[in-house]
Amino acid sequence: KQKGTGRARQGTIRAPHMVGGGRAHGPQPRDYSQTLPKKVKKLARRSVLTYKAKESKIVVVEDFEFDGPKTKKVIEMLNKLGVTDRKVLILTGNYDQNFYRSARNIPYKSVLTAPQFSTYDVLNANTLVLQKGAVNIINEVLG
Repeated sequence: KQKGTGRARQGTIRAPHMVGGGRAHGPQPRDYSQTLPKKVKKLARRSVLTYKAKESKIVVVEDFEFDGPKTKKVIEMLNKLGVTDRKVLILTGNYDQNFYRSARNIPYKSVLTAPQFSTYDVLNANTLVLQKGAVNIINEVLG
């Protein structure tokens, strides 16, 4: 109501200058993320692998032979290799559906193909199990 009250015109009681009104120029969502240069990412991946190698936390396997998806076989294989740590990252050279399905249901064990792994993945895992093909791909990618 603008006329007849004797007061100044007010747009709405939610205007910023009113008590209980909104905030003028309130907070806006912002993106604070930063991207690292490719060379820095590559150096980080290389150095984290060196760190794991110095700690003797890398196990290299020739190949994973699985006829069908069997979780029990992956657990037996890890026990045979002496990998008893809780968190294990398994890097394969190429995507093998049988092996992936066999290992995906084991808690704290993750399976990735070699080009996919990140610095965080390696640091988060206690032990690395590398397939021979994965070692070749990592050597190509990281130099």
